[in-house]
Amino acid sequence: MSTAIESDPDLVLDLRDVALRRDGRTLVGPVTWQVELDERWVILGPNGAGKTSLLKIASALEYPSDGTAVVLGEQLGRTEVTELRSRVGLSSVAVAGRIPGDELARDLVVSAGYSVLGRWREQYDRMDLDRAADTLEAIGGEHLAERTWATLSEGERKRVLIARAMMTDPELLLLDEPGAGLDLGGREDLVARLGDMAMDPDAPATVLVTHHVEEIPPGFTHAMLLAEGGVTASGLIEDVITSENLSSAFAQSIVVDAIDGRFFARRARRPGRHRRA
Repeated sequence: MSTAIESDPDLVLDLRDVALRRDGRTLVGPVTWQVELDERWVILGPNGAGKTSLLKIASALEYPSDGTAVVLGEQLGRTEVTELRSRVGLSSVAVAGRIPGDELARDLVVSAGYSVLGRWREQYDRMDLDRAADTLEAIGGEHLAERTWATLSEGERKRVLIARAMMTDPELLLLDEPGAGLDLGGREDLVARLGDMAMDPDAPATVLVTHHVEEIPPGFTHAMLLAEGGVTASGLIEDVITSENLSSAFAQSIVVDAIDGRFFARRARRPGRHRRA
């Protein structure tokens, strides 16, 4: 049973030695991690590193098997999570898989304010509909409002899911691989919009999970590298996203370049291997 810990009001996340296990297998942990109100974090790592598992704890969807997790001042296991989850905006594949194909994008966004997925007989007032329209516009999806989920491309779906996550004006925004499946143009547009959000002092604390450093928007302040469920490096983004750290996390020689606030990675060329003329 987890012990009660004193909450720091400046922390939106306070995880101490948390681990998540299923069927005797450790999915992530132990991890100690704190996120402050004005921070924008990116979590990177190879497949199976534990990124999504850690995000499930941060979103109060899973209780840690070990350690203590405090989300927005509430300790998991000692609080009612229904109200807590409404204060966290989450965009993930798990949400996407539960959306009816005939759901309008506008209704998908506005229903987040009622903590439901799929419109039934709810009557939304003008304030809610205006908020949904503004949120879609902020992510470049205003033209999608009357489209059904089944007709949206992968990139369009990602925009709508992010708008839904932002609908309730969350105190913490969690984005699980928002760039997955996007083409180059879609990725760059999304990165630019997330970069604008990151620069906004009124935006919520944000955590972005990705496999690729190229998807890190400008303005993100901190990073964590995970490998095999454990933390390889964590801290200020310029100290974490380095060739040495990425090579360790991904178990191969990687070179990282930083250009105009963006990161780009490639595998290091092996010595002595040259293309013939």
